[in-house]
Amino acid sequence: MSICAILLAAGESSRMGTPKPLLEWFGAPLVQRQIEALLEAGVDEVIVVTGNRAEDVEAALSTSDFGGHVHAVRNDLYLTGKTTSVKAGLTALPADVDTILLLAIDQPRPSWLIQTVLDSHRSTGAPVSSPVYDGHGGHPLIFDGSLRGELSRITEEGQGVREVVQAHADSLNRVKVETPIARLDMNTQVEVEAARRQFPDPRAS
Repeated sequence: MSICAILLAAGESSRMGTPKPLLEWFGAPLVQRQIEALLEAGVDEVIVVTGNRAEDVEAALSTSDFGGHVHAVRNDLYLTGKTTSVKAGLTALPADVDTILLLAIDQPRPSWLIQTVLDSHRSTGAPVSSPVYDGHGGHPLIFDGSLRGELSRITEEGQGVREVVQAHADSLNRVKVETPIARLDMNTQVEVEAARRQFPDPRAS
């Protein structure tokens, strides 16, 4: 079984004021901590989609040995929307991928949470899975590999990945979790500082 994650790290980070992938997150760049969590959760390969400050982000990846399980792909169209980054990541996936996990760089998740959603996804056989906290959906989103074609046809006008999730709403696997980090989305320095105070070091979880 091939489980591949697409980590979206191409955006401008305009509200943050500094590239999100390079933010310090418990002693290392955020992109590094995200990759560590994904691999620890059982992901076989991580595709990091870069764009803004691509060379700097890719340099941060080279400082760690991920055993050949991490690859970067550049999205030169990142300014036109997140859907272009999803599509760029899809092009780098192996042809026989069974499971596709999508996560944005500003949504750090502990490995146990990612693994919980992955395990539930595989056990239910659902086309799409999502963690749910307090009745609201979160991330990561996990898709069966058979939905690769649908994901490749998303558009900014059609609400992006939400198009695919809504198309399979009747069979969506909603995985209940008891931590608000399932919905964490950091767009400003204030939100980053609040998250550092609220959530534990991911290496200790």
